[in-house]
Amino acid sequence: MNKKIIALAVAAAAFGTQASAVELYNNDGSTFSIGGHVSVSAKGNSDVGGTDIISNSPRINFTATQDLGNGFTADARGEYAINYLDGGADSFTTRLGYIGVTHEDFGRAVAGTQWSPYYDVAGIADMPIAFANDFLYDNHGALGTGRAENMVSYRNDIQLGDNLSIFGGLGWQDNATTGFDSRGQVALGANFSDFMVGYSYNAGDRTDGVASKQEATSHALSAKYGSYGNGVYVAAVYTMNEYMHGTSNYNGVANPGAGIALKDTDAVEFIAAYAFANSLNLSINYEAVESNGNDITKGTVYSQMAFQAEYNITPSFVTFAGYQLDLGSDLTNAENDMWNVGVRYYL
Repeated sequence: MNKKIIALAVAAAAFGTQASAVELYNNDGSTFSIGGHVSVSAKGNSDVGGTDIISNSPRINFTATQDLGNGFTADARGEYAINYLDGGADSFTTRLGYIGVTHEDFGRAVAGTQWSPYYDVAGIADMPIAFANDFLYDNHGALGTGRAENMVSYRNDIQLGDNLSIFGGLGWQDNATTGFDSRGQVALGANFSDFMVGYSYNAGDRTDGVASKQEATSHALSAKYGSYGNGVYVAAVYTMNEYMHGTSNYNGVANPGAGIALKDTDAVEFIAAYAFANSLNLSINYEAVESNGNDITKGTVYSQMAFQAEYNITPSFVTFAGYQLDLGSDLTNAENDMWNVGVRYYL
């Protein structure tokens, strides 16, 4: 496992446009830091009209590390979503909570709620602030496609040369979530210079959203070039799924498939971005989910394209704007274009 990967792992760096933290303590092999970000933006849509003030997934995290000796480092992180717009509602909800141990040669093991190995492969297009990947977050905690709950995982990265490495990960979740049995996943990939290719498989039974117990499976293929926020970045993700996606998140309760897990779906996400030297980052992304089954619904669940811009006024203060086009032809034939303009401050 190369030292760069170790540094990222121990710091518990999450996917996104930026990651930052303030180190409050560093002594005798122990560290403690606080990080996260808060945002405020104005968001509107063509379906219902009007403008809402939203918070764009704010969070605060606490990370501690400890040198265990013999090349091992332990780390613990708690990360919490912050509700600072709705007075009287719950202020904090858990996003991440885990303990990990990392070794340069032996890899990294983590237990708790964490970004999954599947997301390592499938989340490479989930980058912009205003509009990013949606389909990965269908029951992502229980299905292990995003922040996997109750997971034990192992990862390693093997350096084969100056510009070549292969990586892999294994994950297992228990059956603590009602309606979902224990699940397993595997991720494999390779990095060559600025390129990455990856594959992940995710499987486990579910009774939630289906008439009888079914195995929910997903194959994810992905490839990318570059680093988001640094010059050219291009990434694509394609998934083939059974009983992984529903329609309630996209088309409302009037849809005959709302709340039901679709038998057979394909999903795709693509992003192309360019960051200028002055930090202005322009991007275009496309996302679609297609239902192939005849049992409940068949056709495009949704398809959308977004044009976005992000600009760092300072390294920790970012402005962003995006306009998302509903490309139509979805199951309800309802088109809903959206826009989102705001600011984000990284702690």
